[in-house]
Amino acid sequence: MRAVQVVRLDGPDSIVAGETADVEATPEQVLIDVHAAGVTFPDVLLTRGAYQLKPDPPFIPGSEVAGVVRTAPPQSGLQAGQRVAAFPGFGGFAELVAADPAMVFPIPERLSYESAAGLPMNYLTVHFALTRRGRLRSGETVLVHGAAGGVGTAAVQLAAALGARVIAVVSSDAKAEAARKAGAHETVPVDGFKAAVADLTGGRGVDVIVDPVGGDRFTDSLRSLAPEGRMLVIGFTGGEIPVVKVNRLLLNNIDVIGVGWGAFWMPRPAYLQEQWGELLPLLEAGQLDVLLGSVHPLEQAAEALRELEERRAAGKVVLKVR
Repeated sequence: MRAVQVVRLDGPDSIVAGETADVEATPEQVLIDVHAAGVTFPDVLLTRGAYQLKPDPPFIPGSEVAGVVRTAPPQSGLQAGQRVAAFPGFGGFAELVAADPAMVFPIPERLSYESAAGLPMNYLTVHFALTRRGRLRSGETVLVHGAAGGVGTAAVQLAAALGARVIAVVSSDAKAEAARKAGAHETVPVDGFKAAVADLTGGRGVDVIVDPVGGDRFTDSLRSLAPEGRMLVIGFTGGEIPVVKVNRLLLNNIDVIGVGWGAFWMPRPAYLQEQWGELLPLLEAGQLDVLLGSVHPLEQAAEALRELEERRAAGKVVLKVR
């Protein structure tokens, strides 16, 4: 099969495309013919040995795919020929991948494989963030950092679908346009976002902040929360892990909430299908629809990873495998 492998741990240029042995599924796994693979920031970290999971090279990255079931266990509820998305963990940048049935999800006919490949990690993460950790209620206001990226556009879409007013923080006009396409009601620039948010909310602040970026904007984010507001910490694509002065939490009765989706579902994998059951009606109705940015052929995986690492992505970055 065609696949992309990480052969050294020195960044996106350490990957090599070529032929490898076909993946073989165990009797308990689903074997999927991959049509498209989502590209995520953890894939970038994996090429540098900087992710919490550290496989030894050579290995095939890629944690989310969409394609067609080739074989499935009899009791899995899945069947050959079925269109699915999947979250295999590793191995997605290839023509074949094996996954546990708990991590394989039927997709509506209306979705392309490229769109469906962008669903598993980002949309399940932000669903966990907004509904379980953030306790989002209809009518609240949500501020989304990195709002033009994969996590950001997913958060914008889902928050809007759940009845929230969404303010997107962006770094360029092109990224503002991407955030609006995803459903943001307003956009504000990174520079001076605190003052802009105060103006948009009449000085009250926002109820929930989705932050996959971290870095030096964190303190102004805390200052942008309304009383009893919730700050959802999803990641640190900005590089720096912020330090919280906890006295700030007392001043306005605000929360800083960790969003460790993987840490939550790994001991309880059935939770993934619960999540998909809640997202599927929104997908079928068109309320959620992955905002595609760039689509690269499999052999250009290094360029796709560099696009994420250099913060150039506007929308979801995807590899077209078939």
